[in-house]
Amino acid sequence: MVAKQLLGKYLYRRINGKVVCARITETEAYCGIKDKACHSSKGLTERTKVMLGPPGHAYVYLVYGMYHCFNAVTREKGCPEAVLIRKVTIANYELGIINKGRKTQNHNSLFNIHNSNLLNGPGKLCRSFKIDRTLNGIDLCKSKELWIESANWRKGKKPFRIKMGKRIGVDYAGKWKDKMWRFYL
Repeated sequence: MVAKQLLGKYLYRRINGKVVCARITETEAYCGIKDKACHSSKGLTERTKVMLGPPGHAYVYLVYGMYHCFNAVTREKGCPEAVLIRKVTIANYELGIINKGRKTQNHNSLFNIHNSNLLNGPGKLCRSFKIDRTLNGIDLCKSKELWIESANWRKGKKPFRIKMGKRIGVDYAGKWKDKMWRFYL
């Protein structure tokens, strides 16, 4: 399941010439038309057309009229499944990310991120990383603004311990609300 495979990978975002990087630490799977918690369960709409496109693209939408959420489309064209990125931890310092030719000294200063509570939900993540609907549909494999990379430095290291739980905020979804499709480190 891609939701598990994304854990430990890195999310990169370039803003004003600077790059911030974070380790993905919590995800949720949304599994297509039958999944009543998935936006695509209502069929093709202007909002869901990205989910029906090719995998590896960003699906960004607005909830409650004020919070953006970022998902990675995961299945082939016509099969609308995606993974919501729920939580990340800043990783610039551990990876030695270079910004404008010099190593980032204070990785939290890039986007005024002072503690991990600012990144512990999909809306907070998008606000901190300036992810909004202008990024909806971008190719996460080719973009220079928002992308995901493997954690190659982990080769040979002890695997992460992955926990699972019920998805959050989907009480309306009938039996689908109880699926154990939230994964976290």
